Amino acid sequence: MALDLIAALIQTQALRLAPPGQVFWYTSGTVGPYYINTEFLYGGQAAAEELLCFIDAEKGDRQVFPERLQARVEAQAAVNPVFAGVIGALVERVRQVGGEGCDFISGGERRDWFFSGLVATRLGKPHLLIYKDHSAVLYREGKVAPVAGLEGKRMVHVADLITEASSYVRDWIPAIRQRGGEMGCAVNVVDRAQGGAEALRQAQVRSEALLRVDGELFAALRLAGHIDAQQEQVLLAYARDPHAAMKAFLQENPEFLRQALRSADERTAGRARLLTEQNPYKLATELLKA
Repeated sequence: MALDLIAALIQTQALRLAPPGQVFWYTSGTVGPYYINTEFLYGGQAAAEELLCFIDAEKGDRQVFPERLQARVEAQAAVNPVFAGVIGALVERVRQVGGEGCDFISGGERRDWFFSGLVATRLGKPHLLIYKDHSAVLYREGKVAPVAGLEGKRMVHVADLITEASSYVRDWIPAIRQRGGEMGCAVNVVDRAQGGAEALRQAQVRSEALLRVDGELFAALRLAGHIDAQQEQVLLAYARDPHAAMKAFLQENPEFLRQALRSADERTAGRARLLTEQNPYKLATELLKA
């Protein structure tokens, strides 16, 4: 059965949509109408956080970590049809872009590793695990080897999410190119449509995604009954210009900020205070008072 990725995102809460008349508080002290945590497709928040904790605890032992990681994601795919479906869809997309001709499937620390190792296995390719410090190891069929050179080798990079492609430009592409290799294509689960694909094109890397956060997605969400017309308009405005859309929301809903500043939830109140201190939306002074 074909994967319904929108349903999977909603089911696992990998995509959370703000209720009508509300937006979410982000860690940066800004606001927005949705959260995307693509790693939740692994099996929900608890399962994803458990795997992240495992990665943090074990990644330093590079001779055994790749095999232990592979065992965990294989076990999860065997019992979780949503996660298995996402892996299958990624494999198919890699095939569609000619990725079967690549030498390796690469993935970057940490969330890419939820997906990249299984895609590599399904395609019969070695898995290149790239760390944030630009070091890398190659894993295939229980064997791990450090990577010094990649001369003449071509990668397809598999990732959970692309936003502005900062990790690609800062870490993954340089880690490959400084070893003489090339990233021919990046296949992402979700593209937030915030300039990442264009940044990859400028870096001469083809960008693909199973799903884009755009008007087509918002229309599908409304058709499926997940959002109403008002929410769709907020999402469309945010997609066009996040800063302008959220400034307009806060101006039109002054009680939203005031209630957050008075919230008993310290996380919400703290993020609201950060907004008033930094004033990223250049709001009038009277709107910044509790």
